Amino acid sequence: MDIYFESLGCDKNLVDTEKMMTLLSEKGHKLTDDPGNAKCAIINTCCFINDAKTESIEAILGLSEYKQNSGLKYLVVVGCLAARYPDEIIKEIPEVDAVIAGSRLAVLCEVLERLENGETGLVLSGEPETQEKLPLKRGISSPVHYTYLKIAEGCDRRCTYCIIPYVKGKYSSFDYDSILDEARLLEERGITELIVIAQETTRYGIDRYGRKRLPELLSALCALPFIKWVRVMYCYPEEIDDDLIAVFKKEKKLCHYIDMPIQHSSDNILKRMGRRMTRAGLAEIIGKFRKEVPDMSIRTTLLVGFPGETQEDFEDLLEFVREYKFNNLGVFRYSKEENTPAFGFPDQVRESVKKSRYKEIMTLARSISKTEKEKYPGSVLDIMVDGFDSRKRMYVGRSYMDAPEIDSCVYFDSECDTLMSGTIVKVRIIQSDDYDLYGKMVE
Repeated sequence: MDIYFESLGCDKNLVDTEKMMTLLSEKGHKLTDDPGNAKCAIINTCCFINDAKTESIEAILGLSEYKQNSGLKYLVVVGCLAARYPDEIIKEIPEVDAVIAGSRLAVLCEVLERLENGETGLVLSGEPETQEKLPLKRGISSPVHYTYLKIAEGCDRRCTYCIIPYVKGKYSSFDYDSILDEARLLEERGITELIVIAQETTRYGIDRYGRKRLPELLSALCALPFIKWVRVMYCYPEEIDDDLIAVFKKEKKLCHYIDMPIQHSSDNILKRMGRRMTRAGLAEIIGKFRKEVPDMSIRTTLLVGFPGETQEDFEDLLEFVREYKFNNLGVFRYSKEENTPAFGFPDQVRESVKKSRYKEIMTLARSISKTEKEKYPGSVLDIMVDGFDSRKRMYVGRSYMDAPEIDSCVYFDSECDTLMSGTIVKVRIIQSDDYDLYGKMVE
């Protein structure tokens, strides 16, 4: 059967999609990048916030049109939206033939067989499979030199604004040896940068082994001979300890970069969010990192407009950002999600106020970024080549300080006609703008 895949949402979804692609390929199915040439379309959805839900629904409706205008016969919906609204999807979008809820993706082949046998309107829900039976090998849909390594599924945090624990289930660490086996397979494929991900990476191992094993895992990944960079994302601040900081100091391949979502700085809002940190605790962790690893690049994520957020709370957040000058910063406006505790909280913030606060903090972040980037002209940085930008007529890459797709870039000239993606070169920085750096390769 010719199958078309579409993956929405986060990089964790992308890993699941790549493994599903391999699963079906191993069973003899053929993959196509054109839904018009497919017999079956499978869409891996997201529902983290309202915008993600809207994007997922629009994508499902877009693919459903191929059932009328091409040879597409089956439409299968998987992922977070499928876990959250399985019955509603089947009822409201009759073009959908099957919904696989939760992390039950290993049943995909069975579902396709049932569709071929004439069944329709299939809904597979229930508790997620905590130990996914998808193959370690996977097709790589991301650029050939970097990819994501997923080490756990689910979340136990139950932050009051977040739907993820309800759709992904309890936190479940993957088998340590299996993760390393998968990393070796990726290395054999030519991957040079591994990006470690989970809903929360810092608790890896606690449920399966009774202790946190992220530092040990990062060291093992750095020991792989052909991996050049290892990067870690989604580190909750309350779980960052001396062992983790020590591995950043020790391992040369481990990028001095950490994605540490803090969401807010006001103790009032942190408590209402169900976060397990205080303003003082956040300041202590950031201060320790920057003392022990002076060139540490810290990325964070913030949430503005949470119910009960006063102007005083917001001013506290602005001051926190000014003081700690995060290297990279993402901001979301609070999205009211049904079936989460915060959905029914009093003192909901008006949309106009959310937009105003979002704009203000992003303006501040841009100003900080511009000032920080102005420090680099004249310096020489190691840059991972990502490709060639035909519009700028320059090579494009990243330093250790930036993760792909979400952070800043380095654009540079080179006298080399062909630089392979995944190569690390030295670039002398000549100028900067608000977010990016520009330079010339040092021959």
